[in-house]
Amino acid sequence: MIEKDNEILNLFEQCEKDCEPKFKEIENIEFENQLKVLNAFNKNNIQSYHFIGSSGYGHNDVGKEKISQVFADIFHTEDAFVSPLISCGTEAISQSLFGLLRPNDTMLCISGAPYDTLNNILFGVEGKNVGSLKDYNIDYKQVDLVNNDFDIPAVITAVKQIKPKIVYIQRSRGYSLRNALTISQIERVIAEIRKISNVWIVIDNCYGEFTETREPTDVGADLVIGSLLKNMGGGVAPTGGYIAGKSELIELISYKMTSPALGVDIGSYELGYKSFFQGVFMSPHVVAQAMKLVALASATLSKLGIKTVPNLSDTFSDIVCCIQFNDKDKLVKFTRAIQHASAIDSTTTLEAGEMDGYADLIIMASGSFNQGSSIELSCDGPMREPYAGYLQGCLSYTHGKIGLMNAIKAITK
Repeated sequence: MIEKDNEILNLFEQCEKDCEPKFKEIENIEFENQLKVLNAFNKNNIQSYHFIGSSGYGHNDVGKEKISQVFADIFHTEDAFVSPLISCGTEAISQSLFGLLRPNDTMLCISGAPYDTLNNILFGVEGKNVGSLKDYNIDYKQVDLVNNDFDIPAVITAVKQIKPKIVYIQRSRGYSLRNALTISQIERVIAEIRKISNVWIVIDNCYGEFTETREPTDVGADLVIGSLLKNMGGGVAPTGGYIAGKSELIELISYKMTSPALGVDIGSYELGYKSFFQGVFMSPHVVAQAMKLVALASATLSKLGIKTVPNLSDTFSDIVCCIQFNDKDKLVKFTRAIQHASAIDSTTTLEAGEMDGYADLIIMASGSFNQGSSIELSCDGPMREPYAGYLQGCLSYTHGKIGLMNAIKAITK
């Protein structure tokens, strides 16, 4: 059972006063994004029969076609592909990279080292031919960020010299200590790249959708990729991923999804699409709830002398609050307390363990209705210095607040 802690709740009340301008900003962003989503539904004349699934080859699957059109309109792109058969964001990214890149091509990442789960995709496993990009003789180059921003002179030099097939940007922080990259930052670097090249610009958009009023495709990106177990599923979609962008790129990726000449014309999902439509409709609101939790966590933990990223004065461009504990035990206690404050699997006592795609042991709280859903209240972190935890998601601000109360109590009392 979760017991109220009046001392912590009083601290929350003080901090919520500090958060009022940020809360208002978040509510304005929610309004603009909800309007955008509603207009996408209305433009595509979504009807209840679009919820019906298909079987077999999935020809004439109008639900699949309509949900993809809704996503294309939300991201203001030529095309999109939304599928429950994509298991997670990592798979969506992997399929996209293999769909776009060919032997002897180069991928240039300009946001520093990407998320841990991409390492095997990029570099493979030593001594094994696992079918990584490296195994196909596809090269990877990287330009690091400087002061949490793009190193534009280095990016321009790299694009000129390397002539990459794609320029790749990871919007969210992954397991780094930096802030998420803002749309304004992405806009500036794309504008500079476009002065010298028409290279394909691909964005890992995970955790970033609807945190601002614009998306990367509004400022010149060719492709955005994400998971429906994060922002765009609204805590309702049970699985899935999306890819949205230029028709040419979607077509190439679709051949990797199924096979050349078939693309997305085939593929069925008999359970139907209601949860995917409802999830993306709910997404602006649920993302706003999660952003409010980030604001409260940042304000409260800062008062307790714990460093967080972002700070309350920063632009929030994802739903994650990075908490730098500098203490292994505090990371474990905080994460366990989030799990104990979950609706599902609350009695589980977490231990750090091995997870596919990660080099370090990971501790992960995810007492979610949809397994692994990080738009629901969750917290995880690698067991390495500085022992940072990554708090994200919540279907309601109130639940997030209860979880944060329980976690603060665990590390302070």
